[in-house]
Amino acid sequence: MKGITRTFLTGLAAILPLLVTVVLLLWLSNTLENLLGAVLQWVLPDMLYFPGLGLITGIGLIFALGLLMRAYIVQGVFSWVEGWMQRIPVVKTIHGTVRDVTRLFSGDIRNRFGEAVLVTLPGMDGKLVGFVTREDFSGLPDNLGGEGIIAVYLPMSYQIGGYTLMLPRNRVEPLNLSLEDAMRYTLTAGVSAHQNDD
Repeated sequence: MKGITRTFLTGLAAILPLLVTVVLLLWLSNTLENLLGAVLQWVLPDMLYFPGLGLITGIGLIFALGLLMRAYIVQGVFSWVEGWMQRIPVVKTIHGTVRDVTRLFSGDIRNRFGEAVLVTLPGMDGKLVGFVTREDFSGLPDNLGGEGIIAVYLPMSYQIGGYTLMLPRNRVEPLNLSLEDAMRYTLTAGVSAHQNDD
C-alpha cells in the first residue's frame, strides 16, 4: 500500500505544477477575453471584432502598464494602493504573497536585494538565509547602522513575514545561490532551491 501511495504522490508531484500553470494561464486568457472582449464588442463594429481580440488587448494593456510604472506619479499611486491593502488583515497576506512571487519572477528581486547570505546569530548553531538590503546608512540615525554594519532581511517561509537585522558584516557569509534560488529556497522552507528541482 505504501508503494502505491508513493507512486501516486510521485505522479501527482510531477503533473500538479504543470496542471496549475496551464489552468492559471487559461483562466487569465479567458478572463481577459471575456472582460475586454465584451467591452470591445460593445465599442467596435462587428466587422472589426474577432475572437481573441480581448486577449490581445489585455496583453497590450499589461505591457502599457509596465511602461507607465516607470513614471514616478504612477509608482506613487501604486505604492499608495499597496500601502492601503497592507492594512487589511486577510488581503495583506494574499497580496503580499502574490506581489513577492511576481516580483521574484519579474526580476525585481535584483533591485531590492544586494546578495544572498547565511546569517549566524549569537548563541545559535543554526544558520538563516538572508538578503542584504542596505550597506550605506548615511542620512539615518547613527544607532541604526554605521561602519561595518549591514541590514539583512530574513524572510519567513511561505511569506508569513520577516525581520530586518542590522549586523556586523563578519556575522554573515556569502551564499553561493542566485537571489531567485535563495528566495525560492526560503519561501518553500527549503523544499526547493534550483529551478531544475521544480
